Amino acid sequence: MERNSEEGAATDEEDEDQAACRSEDGEEDGTPACQTSTGGVPDASVDTLALRLCRELVHRDQDLKSERETRPTVSSGVMSESQAERGAPSVSPSSLVDTCGPSTSSLSSSYFSTQNHPGVSSSSSSSSSVLSLTPPLPPSVELSALLTDTRLTLDVYKGGAAALPLLWGSILEPLRGLQYLRLGSEEKPGLDAALDVLTHLTELRSLAVRGHRFYDSQGDPLPGLLTTLPSSVSHLSHLVHLDLSFNQLTCLPPCLLSLPALSSLLLCHNHLSELPPGVGQLSSLTYLSLLHNELVSLPESLGQLKALQTLDISHNLLQQLPDEIGFLEDLVKLELSHNKLKQLPESMGSLLALRELVISSNGLRLIPHCLNKLPLLKIDVHDNPLGKPPTPPPLSPTPDQQETTIQELHLGFNQHSFCVSPAGCHVFLPGGAELLFPPGCLVTTTRLKWAEKRPERKWVWLEEHDILLSRPLELRPHGITFLKPVEVCVPYHRAKRREVVVQRFDGQSWGTLPTVLRRGSESHSSRPGGRPARLACCAVSQFSWFMAVSRPVKDTCSVTPAGVLLVSSADGGVKLRFPPDSTVQTRTVTLQVLQVSVSEMEDLCFPQARVSPLLCLSQSPSIHFLQAVEVQVPLPSGVTGHTVDMSCLYLLHGDPTAQTWTDITSQVSLKVTHLYAVFNIKHFSWYWLWYTTQRCVSGAARKVYQKLKQFKVQFLVLQRKTDPSQVMLQCLPTNRVDGRVQSLSEQYEGPQPSDLCDLLEGEQFFAGFERGLDISAERPDCVEGRLCFVFYSSLKNLKEVYICPAPGQKGPVRGQVSFYRGEFPNLPEEVVKKRKGPDSQWLATLPLRLPALNSENNFIMEEPQYPPLNLGDPESGYLTEANLLSISLQIGQNWRVIGINLGLSYQELDRIQYKCRDNLGALVLDMLFLWARGQRSAGPGAASRLVTAMMESGRRDLAEEIEGIVCIGRRKYSESLRRVGLEEPRNTGVDEATLGTDG
Repeated sequence: MERNSEEGAATDEEDEDQAACRSEDGEEDGTPACQTSTGGVPDASVDTLALRLCRELVHRDQDLKSERETRPTVSSGVMSESQAERGAPSVSPSSLVDTCGPSTSSLSSSYFSTQNHPGVSSSSSSSSSVLSLTPPLPPSVELSALLTDTRLTLDVYKGGAAALPLLWGSILEPLRGLQYLRLGSEEKPGLDAALDVLTHLTELRSLAVRGHRFYDSQGDPLPGLLTTLPSSVSHLSHLVHLDLSFNQLTCLPPCLLSLPALSSLLLCHNHLSELPPGVGQLSSLTYLSLLHNELVSLPESLGQLKALQTLDISHNLLQQLPDEIGFLEDLVKLELSHNKLKQLPESMGSLLALRELVISSNGLRLIPHCLNKLPLLKIDVHDNPLGKPPTPPPLSPTPDQQETTIQELHLGFNQHSFCVSPAGCHVFLPGGAELLFPPGCLVTTTRLKWAEKRPERKWVWLEEHDILLSRPLELRPHGITFLKPVEVCVPYHRAKRREVVVQRFDGQSWGTLPTVLRRGSESHSSRPGGRPARLACCAVSQFSWFMAVSRPVKDTCSVTPAGVLLVSSADGGVKLRFPPDSTVQTRTVTLQVLQVSVSEMEDLCFPQARVSPLLCLSQSPSIHFLQAVEVQVPLPSGVTGHTVDMSCLYLLHGDPTAQTWTDITSQVSLKVTHLYAVFNIKHFSWYWLWYTTQRCVSGAARKVYQKLKQFKVQFLVLQRKTDPSQVMLQCLPTNRVDGRVQSLSEQYEGPQPSDLCDLLEGEQFFAGFERGLDISAERPDCVEGRLCFVFYSSLKNLKEVYICPAPGQKGPVRGQVSFYRGEFPNLPEEVVKKRKGPDSQWLATLPLRLPALNSENNFIMEEPQYPPLNLGDPESGYLTEANLLSISLQIGQNWRVIGINLGLSYQELDRIQYKCRDNLGALVLDMLFLWARGQRSAGPGAASRLVTAMMESGRRDLAEEIEGIVCIGRRKYSESLRRVGLEEPRNTGVDEATLGTDG
């Protein structure tokens, strides 16, 4: 029995097609049952009369030819709603148009001959009631696209159901032999009239009366209005396929219980609250879909459906299943997801034909052991509280019973050992890790140790597409064995659309352990005031090294000689079908799906190509299968079976060892359905479907695959403000750089981050101090002045070192730090000085400045020097540096708006903000000084411009304060002139008037 987590139920296009063909045509291969008539050439006058009558029946106005020509054709105007319903074997209108389309001549001669309808003529039909369709049928589409010998499709136009009674009154005899009929149910009057005609269509084999065929102006689907069926439907003794999805049914119409040949019944997206006990009378039923209803329970008579093969009752309100469900001996697929089931009946062990069981999103805490009897069964159990015990009822305490609680132990960063007694202990490690020792796991009190190791590449081995989420956690002593399993919980960073597992090192290799994900304790957060850490937990009996790793979801199953079906839990459209006798011995196969979006292809400079998910297939033992394995994969985004150009579709085979891709399209039989591509293989490896007009696909796939594994990163080089010799070097993915710089801005400063570079997960790179700088201490990870790093996208990739001037350097040093990829670069100093562009190993270079030392061997810290800030002139207004320093203290957070109104550019303000990002006062002063330097050549009136900028920035208080300072300055200047006798009387009057006004 294989368990798998399947996110969502994707439509299996091939199964849909086969089910539709079985229910309508009676053929497995989907060959159309209807054939184009090959009668002789009819009389030209008869053809003309037939065509005129056809168009009068389906057009509103024959004279509005220009308007009709702008309408879409039938095939392009229909949107099949069956794609939205999982596993619904309903007939596609486009398939009816494409597969059954006899010529107009044969149709007109057989349906509208004057011998069968002697009373019909062009003049009589023009006076009769005209069929109203919205939109009207375009002239380019004949009636043959909707009506053939045995098929009638009336759900392609809004209100098309009203055409059935009109056609019945006009062409009675041909409709008597109708076998396939599709009606829309979005308009009640036309639907009721069409249902009255159903009793006469006794040869009908397939009937679809569905809603959600059209959309309103807001893009929402129009609901179906069908509430019941007339009792006359019970006379349709040949009906085998019935689709009533997306309607308003609240109970099962009683007439359906009298259809002995009915094999497929679709009642999806209705309002059914129960099924009648008589549902067991549908003895021929093989497919029953009750998706998205309101069922609370199922009748016991459901077990009488002995022929049932597929049952979908997902998205309901079921709380339990009847024991009689075990009588469905032919059941192959059972969908029970999104219900309220808390247990499954033991009788399900009798479902020997069951191959697929979907029970996700329920309340199941335990999978019954009876399902272990079904080795070919594949189960989807995700989103269930499996393994979690139910809340027990409170027990009355007894005198002998003592309350047992496990002791909690919180360790600090400097506490690397602790003692655990036989009573157990819950240990909280710094950083968020937790260790849970149950009572009785040890016989005597034992001292244990822990340590977080640096993830060195020599012994941390990652598989393809793996991402390291935590530093390795070492627990010692390694040889100790616990009597009960100990829970080890490793904190990890969030990993989107990937599964997280715990890996353990056994001294030779890393192995994956069964992992449970949960949040840490509320009282123990990795950061003060933060949320509890995400934990990946596993149960172990021995200590070793542990680390959390994310990877593409891995689905594994055992293949026996009887065959099996493997469905990807990451993408339900990816399926592997192993036929019987494909292997002699049982082997284990593994499937991983790597999604590649359209935006990723555009970012990788391949916008002209569309790709499917990348399949990574492996097996043990690695030998060829005896029978070809059928592989189903979704078509590339934007490509469908109706629009695909097979000359642009390529199937590529990848060699994970050689990292090469080979085009094998001509070596396999590649079949395409509406949504999927299907091919057969005997050897497992990597497979990738490409849709492109490019010829050299193998080379493009190799480049794209390499870029998919790379991360866009930037390098940081920051110096501590209080000690410039302390340098922090860090490499981070570019989406985390800004937040990191902001968090470090209070304590560190340095140049802006480097340009974008590409690095692989686990790739080694080096940082070298150059141009007069060196590391001041010996380090094990430092060789010849180069620091060794290993890049992991979810870790910090950070090192702090102390630097000093190189021998012979005196005074301040303006050096640099360069980053190189690969093995240790041995570049001569003269090469470094003359290098003008990146070489094969160079990644980035950032400047670094080390101040000079004084006599006491301390760094000479340079204080920022600002120019004298004396603005304006005495006549128009004068501001001293002391005045503006006082004003700057009041500007605060408005500094940027004021700077913009003063005329500073956004680039200048961004540079100031980055330079002084940790000091608001310095931001304001730098902004004012920069503006003041530009006023030297701007002429008089600087003070008035500053007042205007304050007013425009909403700081009227500062504007009034500046005006007051300017008035005081002008008054003092006038008084000084008056004392020396240089002021003219006219100016005195003006000044006195001005002062009076200002006062």
